[in-house]
Amino acid sequence: MQSIQLALWALATLVVVALVFDFMNGFHDAANSIATVVSTGVLKPQQAVAFAAAFNVIAYFIFRLKVAQTVGKGTIDPDIVDHYVVFGALVGAIGWNVVTWRYGIPSSSSHALIGGLVGAALAKSGWGSLNWDGLLKTVAFIFVSPLLGFVLGSFFMLAVSWMYFRTPPSKVDGRFRRMQLVSAGLYSLGHGGNDAQKTIGIIWMLLIATGYASATADAPPIWVIGACYLSMGLGTLFGGWRIVRTMGQKITKLKPVGGFCAETGGAITLFVASALGIPVSTTHTITGAIVGVGATQKLSAVRWGVAGNIVWAWLLTIPASALLAAVGWWFGHRFM
Repeated sequence: MQSIQLALWALATLVVVALVFDFMNGFHDAANSIATVVSTGVLKPQQAVAFAAAFNVIAYFIFRLKVAQTVGKGTIDPDIVDHYVVFGALVGAIGWNVVTWRYGIPSSSSHALIGGLVGAALAKSGWGSLNWDGLLKTVAFIFVSPLLGFVLGSFFMLAVSWMYFRTPPSKVDGRFRRMQLVSAGLYSLGHGGNDAQKTIGIIWMLLIATGYASATADAPPIWVIGACYLSMGLGTLFGGWRIVRTMGQKITKLKPVGGFCAETGGAITLFVASALGIPVSTTHTITGAIVGVGATQKLSAVRWGVAGNIVWAWLLTIPASALLAAVGWWFGHRFM
């Protein structure tokens, strides 16, 4: 009886830690949804985070759980998953998020979580525990999502510039201030639909491993889905202002029309990835779109040094979080 109670306490503790990660994901990635709308002055910061948080939660009613299935069943071998693997994965993801938040670097919470899973799985069972099909898709989209965001952001900016060539700048600015609310809402929907599902996948994986959910079920318990979306929404509501400043001010100077084009291009990328069940980085996506918008004006409009530092953080995220996760797995297995 006592061993069952201890197992339940361990399970409950890991679920809470996963929800803390989800909260941090929303906190860390608030910049993805609101940086452009804040930097262009369309919304005040507190209005913007409330707006983004609401759409993060509304995504619950729109997107199917394909990304959660990829994370929960298509990243590492489900047979090796236990409390220690999940603990190590969360330690790696949360640790890397704290480091990048501290220095205002817009890295990917999504890839930190994937790296955490990889590091914990390797520490326990070696290379044979990895699901290479799912991982290769995720790694490929480290490059595909910002590139697609760049292309779409550039395309929309060029198209709008051509359409409004003879329109006075003040009128264009006024019109796109209103339209940017639509694009910011769409991007926040895409963020909620892709990112919240990653934590759903982690908790689902844990429940299957402990026998509290069926491995053949098409979806996890409804409370898991609701708790993850609410945690992400609350995290977004608190906002990571260090990263907002990097995304909205340091990469390139944005006007409402540029913000609209970046958010629209990014939102389309996220909707496509979520439909395919691929866990992409909303950070990579919007950064690529912002750079694309800036590059259509002139190459010098983009601060390439800042962009280069961000790319280095992207490349380091999976190995760094994997290393932290391996240490977390060892610590958990040794002392817990």
